[in-house]
Amino acid sequence: MEEAMDKGGYMASVSDFDPIAGSIPATKVELTVSCRHLLDKDTFSKSDPMCVLYTQGIETKQWREFGRTEVIDNTLNPDFVRKFILDYFFEEKQSLRFDLYDVDSKSPDLSKHDFLGQAFCTLGEIVGSAGSRLEKPLTMGAFTLHSRTGKPTPSVSNGGIPGKKCGTIILSAEELGNCRDVATMQFCANKLDKKDFFGKSDPFMVFYRSNEDGTFTICHKTEVVKNTLNPVWQAFSIPVRALCNGDYDRTIKVEVYDWDRDGSHDFIGEFTTSYRELARGQSQFNVYEVVNPKKKMKKKKYINSGTVTLLSFTVESEYTFLDYIKGGTQINFTVAIDFTASNGNPSQSTSLHYMNPYQLNAYAMALKAVGEIIQDYDSDKMFPALGFGAKIPPDGHVSHEFPLNGNADNPYCSGIEGILEAYHKSLKTVQLYGPTNFAPVVNHVARYATTEQDGSQYFVLLIITDGVISDMAQTKEAIVNAAKLPMSIIIVGVGQAEFDVCSIPGLHRPHREPRPEHGPLGQRCPGRDPRPVHFLHEGTWHQAKPSAPCVHPDRPHPSDADLTSRRKEE
Repeated sequence: MEEAMDKGGYMASVSDFDPIAGSIPATKVELTVSCRHLLDKDTFSKSDPMCVLYTQGIETKQWREFGRTEVIDNTLNPDFVRKFILDYFFEEKQSLRFDLYDVDSKSPDLSKHDFLGQAFCTLGEIVGSAGSRLEKPLTMGAFTLHSRTGKPTPSVSNGGIPGKKCGTIILSAEELGNCRDVATMQFCANKLDKKDFFGKSDPFMVFYRSNEDGTFTICHKTEVVKNTLNPVWQAFSIPVRALCNGDYDRTIKVEVYDWDRDGSHDFIGEFTTSYRELARGQSQFNVYEVVNPKKKMKKKKYINSGTVTLLSFTVESEYTFLDYIKGGTQINFTVAIDFTASNGNPSQSTSLHYMNPYQLNAYAMALKAVGEIIQDYDSDKMFPALGFGAKIPPDGHVSHEFPLNGNADNPYCSGIEGILEAYHKSLKTVQLYGPTNFAPVVNHVARYATTEQDGSQYFVLLIITDGVISDMAQTKEAIVNAAKLPMSIIIVGVGQAEFDVCSIPGLHRPHREPRPEHGPLGQRCPGRDPRPVHFLHEGTWHQAKPSAPCVHPDRPHPSDADLTSRRKEE
């Protein structure tokens, strides 16, 4: 399952059959979302749509946010590149809800954006449609449902009219298999058509994979190269599953556009290829004529609108977490516990650190919930345990990186029970104080991760806290610096205090496609995904990724609008 989710491919072969693993009939399905004729909420431009997917619990019937697409600027007809990958259980009714928003700011709070409409369906309804392609009308409905509580909220609060039609959503599903290769390629173009009146063109390319019914599914957009007819695009990496789902002869269509700020990008031309052809690398076979079919029909002397050349092509397998574990990778688990005064006096029952003889407190429960899973992947079961935000003996200075067992030279505890024992002893020897600083413990683990980057060690930091981060700038910098290391961070919020999982700037926000003027900050280094930060808050897991130059959460497709609406001709 892990492998299929990470890379995908075709359906499992007979040789993959396992009667035990196959006891629950399920497969991975990739959903692609497009919309047509959305409401226009912006006064001087078009809407900037984003789609949010919710899944419904089978027993609770509550809606939980599953994921969000990127934001596409200035379009009423978006084709979202970011996919949703779900487990498809044949025997279950899996209810889905798709909400569309016009994004007006970088805020992750959906109430800050204009609601454009919603659609309900089941995953089986999409998979069972002709060609696994389902079209449904978007409506405001009588209400929308709050993303956290699931309680109904009147749509009119978002400026909508209940029952009003708001365009169409197009949902396409494709089963994923086991192809786990990742291709890295780079292209350039020569003598493309000039589309801009006061300059040259601002070209970018869009890649599509063909479907059995003759339609095409978008799978990648390059960045925009400004003011040139001879662009050289940056190299990019893409899973082979996304490009052709393991079928090397599947048609890949590439369209070339001239970027326009208002979203009405000018169509320059197109060409087709396949993974098998691309895999030949740089050669005479990978120089493609960019052809505009309409111009070819109108002009007898028309030859092409330029050429695109493949400069380089490499492919490598991408290994999953399970592959590393099978290969002997050890998980190094470190816990950091909040000892700030906001937790309350540990001797009082109202304190989050209160040691009730009959039940675990919130800190101990969070520690056991995460630690008991991770400890199975650590052979010696020896874990460093740290505290932060307390005055410690003998001189009572404030520390944000002290060992719970009191031994700075050897902060390791034996198993989860050893950590709990050291935690309880610390409560009797330290004074809760403050502030709530995360950066020291993040940097503590990062120092060890820096020395172990051969794949043999992976580091997990669990931070359990009750409140808002005090050293925000330092924490953000620490997480960004750790993003390239073999390290993940889990932050668990406990208690009733305000704990905003999105409070770290740049970690969790609408993923807007970077515009061409963003320059290198809007790009992502090929094959370099930042390590995620996970938050547990109000019973819901959230995932965020740090942003920084060359470690950017956005996909590298800075085109900002619909590519199928208008194709201007010279």
